[in-house]
Amino acid sequence: MLIEIVVYQGVDELDAIGPLEVLRNARTGGVDIETRLVSLEEEAEVIASHGLRFRPDGVLGLHGRPDVLLVPGGGWANRTGPGAWAEAQRGALPRAIARSNREGTILASVCTGTMLLAAAGVISGRNAVTHRSAIDDLRNAGAHVIDARVVDDGDIITSGGVASGLDLGLYLVERFANADMAGKIANAMEYERRGPVWKRSERAASAQARQ
Repeated sequence: MLIEIVVYQGVDELDAIGPLEVLRNARTGGVDIETRLVSLEEEAEVIASHGLRFRPDGVLGLHGRPDVLLVPGGGWANRTGPGAWAEAQRGALPRAIARSNREGTILASVCTGTMLLAAAGVISGRNAVTHRSAIDDLRNAGAHVIDARVVDDGDIITSGGVASGLDLGLYLVERFANADMAGKIANAMEYERRGPVWKRSERAASAQARQ
């Protein structure tokens, strides 16, 4: 399984690095998950919202269509300078997210990365969550806002603010590997998982598939 975490200028560090560490720990533990930090375009360096500088592993889709595209947030609330708000206005990243969705990639998001899914036009009518500062924006985008740490709506998995990226990463391990491995990783990282995780029922999933 290939999971790509797409980063951009002004992304929140923890939104991206939290799930990255969880997922790479899963690979170290023997889970067949490859996780890559990618940018939409060639970027020699990404400067995150708190000044951390890092180099992406490559560009989105370079190694084929990812099974999961994880979108971090950052910089949505202040709406100045680089960040998720600027990327939504620019439009290139939302278009790439929409294309990934059409091609069958599972979308995941941390914090206001969910608002980039909204900008991509894939969140209306779906169950989702984001950082509390953007809840009204998410609701205005047509989403059904769920009060949960992680919301699994099938092919779209969203999570709340910043540190919930750790819970998202652990949930991805649980969903695509097993709960025991997720528990072992949480223990090794000395992180106590927070909840709840909301999952769409199989009945609801079947009803949506028929629509």
